Amino acid sequence: MKTPASLNFGHAPETIEFWKRLVREALSLSTPTPFYIFSALPIVERISELENAFTAAGFGTKNSKLKIQNWLSCKTQPVAPLLKWWREQNRPIEVVSEFELRAALKEGFAPEHILVNGPAKHHWLPKFDLRELAVNFDSPTELAKLLPRAKKLNWRCGVRINTSEEFDPESPQFPTQFGFTSDESVVALKKLLRAKVKIETVSFHLRSNISSAQIYERAITEVAEICRAAKFSPLNLDIGGGLPVRHVLTRGGKVFDGEFGLRAFAQKLRQAAKQFPGLREVWLENGRFLTTSSGALVVKILDVKERRGLRQLICDGGRTMNALTSLWEQHEILSLPERSGAETLTAVCGPTCMAFDQLARTPLPRSLRAGDHLIWLEAGAYHIPWETRFSHGHAAVLWHDENGLRRARELQTFENFWNQWK
Repeated sequence: MKTPASLNFGHAPETIEFWKRLVREALSLSTPTPFYIFSALPIVERISELENAFTAAGFGTKNSKLKIQNWLSCKTQPVAPLLKWWREQNRPIEVVSEFELRAALKEGFAPEHILVNGPAKHHWLPKFDLRELAVNFDSPTELAKLLPRAKKLNWRCGVRINTSEEFDPESPQFPTQFGFTSDESVVALKKLLRAKVKIETVSFHLRSNISSAQIYERAITEVAEICRAAKFSPLNLDIGGGLPVRHVLTRGGKVFDGEFGLRAFAQKLRQAAKQFPGLREVWLENGRFLTTSSGALVVKILDVKERRGLRQLICDGGRTMNALTSLWEQHEILSLPERSGAETLTAVCGPTCMAFDQLARTPLPRSLRAGDHLIWLEAGAYHIPWETRFSHGHAAVLWHDENGLRRARELQTFENFWNQWK
């Protein structure tokens, strides 16, 4: 399928062929649509690219003991095969809820390889008697409630700081609800030092798709000033996630990573880290950057309509159930079988009774017809956690890694959909 010249997603031909091959294999296994395919291979590419950039910037070399630690953001793609695969790579995981912590434990992560973030966890974390957890406190109340357990269970503690660079992306004049203010952070760090707990980390998380490395630099400088005021030298600097995704466009057709270079980012981070004497590790919790390209959504065209100059493809999956991110992002769409020829403005619609349910509105070949399959790329981040059951069940899920392709979750049945009620 030809991509409109005005929308250049930048996928390499081999990437397109990779996904088409996986989808053909999935369809040959009689996988019912809609379904997701998640693959470990793009994650390997992303993590290697990230770590190579940091090595080139001097992290983890003979001349520097400062290391990078990449934590898997569980909330971004809470898929059991991914958690198992990540653990087998001997990598740690970050969780923000009771369910995620239980999932990490069930998939075999040792407590010392789990980082607990998120607000109001004093309401659920006391259910677990786990030693050596890494826990970033989020508020004065949370700290007061959890401090005795932190001492008893020898937690590796941290404080999340709400820097001036963190704000609500939809309303930039307002801060987010996370972390300690600057003044609260100083008080919290001093309190932890006096309590003689294992206080090791200062943390911040800005938002998704950070446009430039300078934004991280400013936040790090602010955090360093707080540490100096508290007379605290952290072992770990947790900068959260937020690296911009690739091959995804804004609704206005702009790329998210147009001004962001990984190598330049790593070099600036290496320089900024010098503000923390004794720092051993910089922690990253990137979800979108690592997993966006690891997934695809596959739907089937059920019906075709045309009205007022707009062709409409009615599919068995769409925005409402499967791809909330299509509300603010544009993703490349492929077809099987491949269709070409003249294009016309086309709405790719889901099966629900909402006008909201449009996966895309873009020029597509007029030759597309009922029975064809559409592949919506870059569906690896937040699609499962934001999936709905709006008058339909959850989609099937396939997992792909070095051992091949397999069904990881069946299409939800009516019995499973309805028998939850008592």
